[in-house]
Amino acid sequence: MDDMHGNSPKTLRQDLLKQRKEFAAGQNYGQTKDLLIACLNQFLAEDGNSQQVIALYWPIQDEIDLRPVLITWAHQKAGRRLALPFARADKHLDFYEWQEGDKLIPSQYGVPEPNPNNPSRPAVNPNYILIPCVGWSSSINNGKTQYWRLGYGGGYFDRTLAELRKHNPKLVCIGIGFDWQKLNDAQWAAQTHDEPLDMLLTESGLFR
Repeated sequence: MDDMHGNSPKTLRQDLLKQRKEFAAGQNYGQTKDLLIACLNQFLAEDGNSQQVIALYWPIQDEIDLRPVLITWAHQKAGRRLALPFARADKHLDFYEWQEGDKLIPSQYGVPEPNPNNPSRPAVNPNYILIPCVGWSSSINNGKTQYWRLGYGGGYFDRTLAELRKHNPKLVCIGIGFDWQKLNDAQWAAQTHDEPLDMLLTESGLFR
């Protein structure tokens, strides 16, 4: 039962989005964002060397904008590609190659998406998927910490990850969030259909 604590995921989500809006307008935001970007740059320098496809997101509702960093990364070496998600009618995501300046089309939620019918931008299978978190939590499973993402509630990423992981066990999914977004068990616990994150990136570093 979702409503056990009298605080439904929907209400929690709204509260967190409101907090994020205030945080993004606050004086510490610039510094926190710089720290997170520095952690991402360090990760890319260590792990992002070979020919790879990184799927990013188009930032909406005060999500942190990772585009400049990733565009720079992609330009540094041949074979590196970026991709953006396209939401299908069956609530799964497909990823299509994206380059700066591409014309995008707004989804039903107003999120700019790649055009799936553009012959020069094929569908790709990402090695890494970066996902923004509305909130996040951690749990210990067999002595190992697992990280979980609270998203917007559409279930797109959970469905997509479950499918992609079947075909590519090496896929790495990285949640992008802030330290203050961490939720405790009384606020929210991952459900059985929730897919765990492989890593979580906040201003404090990368948690694997």
